[in-house]
Amino acid sequence: MPERIPLRGRAPRRALAAATAITLFVAGLGLYLFQPWRAFTTTTVDEALPAPAATTAVLVAPTTAASTLTMPAPQSPTGPAAPPSAAAGPVDLARGRFVSGEHETTGTARLVRLADGSTVLRLESLSTSEGPDVRVYLSTRPASESRLDDLGAGSIELDRLKGNRGNQNYVLPAGVDLAVVRSAVIWCKRFSVGFGAADLAAVAG
Repeated sequence: MPERIPLRGRAPRRALAAATAITLFVAGLGLYLFQPWRAFTTTTVDEALPAPAATTAVLVAPTTAASTLTMPAPQSPTGPAAPPSAAAGPVDLARGRFVSGEHETTGTARLVRLADGSTVLRLESLSTSEGPDVRVYLSTRPASESRLDDLGAGSIELDRLKGNRGNQNYVLPAGVDLAVVRSAVIWCKRFSVGFGAADLAAVAG
């Protein structure tokens, strides 16, 4: 019978294949978590401050019976009064400038009460870094703490950061207690670190 040749090369090949698979998995996981290419990308957003919805006039067809016609009520000499919400317009409640945390961050944060009674956090002239899972928060901590790694109890997540440059709005959920809000924070949720934050000081009425 022919002599059998031991297959000594199979074990090293299997070990090499396993090591290669593990290396590729770790590299892929690292790319997913850290997304290093975002250090070289920019997303610019330019949103206007939300305006109140325009009212729509409703036309009513006249009735066919002459006896049912009614004359419109006379208007005041000064003309019809504007709706209170439209007259009020947006009002600044608080504002502050961003200070850098883990990344250089500049711009202004404003808490604005809109004519319809809702409140938005408006970021203006924002400039920060892109990153993985970056979000916008309201914090109960001052910016000196929240810009680093401490959002504090009762922090409120508003939304994912729309862009690392420009002007953008984030609607506050109903019922937010603005009395406990101290700062607006650009926060990387995946790694629990602040890119930057702005103290929100009340605007004198």
